[in-house]
Amino acid sequence: MGITMTEAAAERVKTFLANRGKGIGLRLGVKTSGCSGMAYVIEFADVVDDDDEIFEGYGVKVIVDKKSLVYLDGTELDFAREGLNEGFQFNNPNVKDACGCGESFNI
Repeated sequence: MGITMTEAAAERVKTFLANRGKGIGLRLGVKTSGCSGMAYVIEFADVVDDDDEIFEGYGVKVIVDKKSLVYLDGTELDFAREGLNEGFQFNNPNVKDACGCGESFNI
């Protein structure tokens, strides 16, 4: 399945990369954290490692290490604004439960 992103998310990443002045894309991953067990990690990618998978949408590369891909496969990355709040949203079909604050999840 892989990782996909909406056009809104891709445009936001392009803006961030342009303002930053460098980077080849966005790196997604997971880490053990929070009350539900796992949390998303999102950062700029400057290099691609041997164990990375690359997905591209709307001209933006999304880089995921193979260990994280097990938990993220099928995820759609979106960017939304609601009132004064804005941010990336993960539409992950693998999530079985999430904590009340939305910061962590389990599979």
